[in-house]
Amino acid sequence: MFLLDFTGKVPIFEQIQAQILRFIEAGVLQPGDRLPSVRQMAHDNGINPNTVAKAYSELEKNGYVYNLPKKGVYIAEIDMQTTRTEKILAVLRPLKESGIKKEEIIRAADILFEEVIHAEN
Repeated sequence: MFLLDFTGKVPIFEQIQAQILRFIEAGVLQPGDRLPSVRQMAHDNGINPNTVAKAYSELEKNGYVYNLPKKGVYIAEIDMQTTRTEKILAVLRPLKESGIKKEEIIRAADILFEEVIHAEN
C-alpha cells in the first residue's frame, strides 16, 4: 500500500503522512476507514513502529485521523475544500509576508494557468 523511499531526504514518517493524505484526497481512504495498526504498518514496510506512531500522531494532531484506544486509528471526516484552501494559504502567506502584493500573486497565477491551458491544447 505504501511506497517509501529509504534513500531520499524526506523522513519516512512524512512520506507516510503524505501518502495517507493523497489516499484521502483520491477517495481511496474514506471517513471511518481503519488504518493498519502501528505494528502492522511497521512490519509490512520494514520500519520502526515509532516512525509509524509519529506519522499517525501528526495526522491526528492535524485532524485527518482519530484514535480509538484499543480499537485503532481511523480516517476522520474531512472538509476537503477547507484542506485545499489551507494548502493554498500555506503557500501564499510567506509570499505576502515577504512584501509581494496581491496583484503580483494574481498576475503570476494567471500566467501559470495560461501556461496550463496552452500545454493542454
